[in-house]
Amino acid sequence: MTAFTRAFHGKRLHRKPVRRVAAVGVVAAGALMLSACGSDGDGASGMSGMDHGGSKSSATATATAAAKAGDVDEADVTFAQMMIPHHEQAVAMAELADGRASDAEIKDLAAKIEKAQDPEIRTMTGWLKSWGKPTAAGDAPGMDMGGDGMMSDKDMKELKAMQGKEFDKMFAQMMIDHHNGAIAMAKTEQKSGQNADAKKMADAIVTGQSAEVKQLQSILDRL
Repeated sequence: MTAFTRAFHGKRLHRKPVRRVAAVGVVAAGALMLSACGSDGDGASGMSGMDHGGSKSSATATATAAAKAGDVDEADVTFAQMMIPHHEQAVAMAELADGRASDAEIKDLAAKIEKAQDPEIRTMTGWLKSWGKPTAAGDAPGMDMGGDGMMSDKDMKELKAMQGKEFDKMFAQMMIDHHNGAIAMAKTEQKSGQNADAKKMADAIVTGQSAEVKQLQSILDRL
């Protein structure tokens, strides 16, 4: 633009002698403007509004980041909705060990389960809220928990009525079944899920609860 301004003023002061120079200045200024439009915005002072290349790259990067942050599919939603009540029941079972269990390893494992799954319940609830999905999966049609390790009300009442070694045995067997259900659900998420955080939690559930199943089976074998 500086070359163009200088040429313009020269044209007014010395109309005839510099007419050709002024024309050359206009062409040069136009070339500079076209170069700025095609640049990536690194060196064109005052031309940010014409930095089409840079704006396009920025918009693409923003859209990509937003897509990654919003990567959620139906498997992710189902995983969180079903795992919340599943974890809640595991915590309820673990809480029953207090004052009923007699085996030290059962007591320790129950405390570990409660400590691990409580925070995961809060995390998954937060996911569903941020995804705009309902968290009360148990009230949704077709969400019957049968087959995924969930205990019936009758099972829970029986466990609550047990004491000492009988409680330990029933707790170990019920938690093995319960964990196996959670592992199966987590493996479905590993296979079909899309959200990175949900898949990471699924990995942790498969690893952690598989180890606990082995421990529970070992306890059951010696009781």
